[in-house]
Amino acid sequence: MRWEEVQEKFPEEWVVFEAVEAHSQDGFRFIDSISVIDRYDDSLNAMKRYKQLHKEQPGKEIYFLHTSRPDLKIEEKWVGFKRWR
Repeated sequence: MRWEEVQEKFPEEWVVFEAVEAHSQDGFRFIDSISVIDRYDDSLNAMKRYKQLHKEQPGKEIYFLHTSRPDLKIEEKWVGFKRWR
């Protein structure tokens, strides 16, 4: 499903979804196709569901966003690891 379809189907809602097709470019993650897992009226419940899914399936690319967001261009942030001596 494309983001535009999700916006039309679930206007003004928070959605928890898995990226089905995505690519990285210039420090951003572009999500081309998604599968909606759940939808919520408030961000707190969406975040709780996201955390639960991320803990259960850390290898999957799962997000939660509000459908008012114009696109799915997400800045990639990598956590660095400090080497202890």
